[in-house]
Amino acid sequence: MSLDPSTADHLRGAVATVAAIPVMPFGADGQADWEAHGRIIRRMVDAGVTLITPNGNTGEFYSLTVPESRRATESAIAAAGGRGPGRRAEVLVGVGHDLATAIDAGRHAREAGARMIMVHQPVGPYISAAGWLEYHRIVAGSLPDMAVVLYLRDPRIGARHIRLLGDLCPNVVAVKYGISDPVRFAAVARDAGLDRFTWLAGLAELTAPACWASGARGFTSGLVNVAPGLSLAMLDALRGGDFASAMKTWDLCRAFEELRAADSSADNVSVVKEALAQLGLCRPEVRPPSHRVPDEVRAQIAVILARWGPR
Repeated sequence: MSLDPSTADHLRGAVATVAAIPVMPFGADGQADWEAHGRIIRRMVDAGVTLITPNGNTGEFYSLTVPESRRATESAIAAAGGRGPGRRAEVLVGVGHDLATAIDAGRHAREAGARMIMVHQPVGPYISAAGWLEYHRIVAGSLPDMAVVLYLRDPRIGARHIRLLGDLCPNVVAVKYGISDPVRFAAVARDAGLDRFTWLAGLAELTAPACWASGARGFTSGLVNVAPGLSLAMLDALRGGDFASAMKTWDLCRAFEELRAADSSADNVSVVKEALAQLGLCRPEVRPPSHRVPDEVRAQIAVILARWGPR
C-alpha cells in the first residue's frame, strides 16, 4: 500500500512546525530512564509542541542499542497520545545505520503507530551522491505507506538529487536541511521544489529566521526540551511575519545555542541535559563519545536559565 496523496499532504503540513528532538535520559547506572523520557515529552506536548522526533541526534541516536531505539519510539508515541486521530502530537521517528536496520526500524515505527520517519544521513566514511540517492530510494521504497523526511548534512547533495528522489519516491515529503549556509539553502529549496517538500531549518533556532525568509516552514529544536515556550514563540512570530519578535527570541536563544555549537558541537547534547538536570527533569549523564560539561559551562547554563525565568 502506498501513501495516498491526501495523507501525504496532511503529513507534509504536520512537519511545518517545531520538530522537537527529545533527549534520551540515562540513570546513574547508564541505563535509559524511560519515566523521565516520557515526562520530558509530555511536558513539551502540554506546552503545545505538535511534532516529536525520537531517535534524533539530541536523543543520542548513535549511542542507543536497537532495543533502546525501538523502545524510544514506543515511549514517544505513548507520551504524544498514542495511536489514531486522538493523538496530541505526530511522531517522526529517526531511522538509520545500514539499510536493513533502517528499514526494520521504519517497519517497527509503523507497527507502533507512527506515520513518519526521518532518515539520518548515512555516516559511512565513503559516501557518494549517487550512493546517498540509492540508500534513500531503497528505504523510502521499502516503506511506501510511510511519510519520509530527509536529513541532509552534506553539501555535496544538491537540488537535483533531492528532486530526483522525490520523483522516484512520492512518499518523501520533507527535508531537514542541516547545513549552516542560508544562501545554499535558498537555492537548493527553490531548485528542488519549495512546494514539493516542506523545508525545515535543521540547525535549530539560530538558523530558523534566515531559512524561513527563504522558504523554510519549520525548524528542529533541542532547546525545546528545556524551554518549549521559547521555541513556540519563535514559530508563532515567524508564522505571523513578525521578524522583529522572532529575532528577540533569537537573542534569548543565542547564548544557549552557542554553548551547544562550541568546539564543533562537542557539548551539543550535554548542554541540554545539564539544563534539564538543573530544572530537575532528568539526570545530566550522556554516553561516550559525549561528555558532561565542565563547571564553568554549568555556571553559564544556570545564568541563562535564570534569564529565561519560568518557561
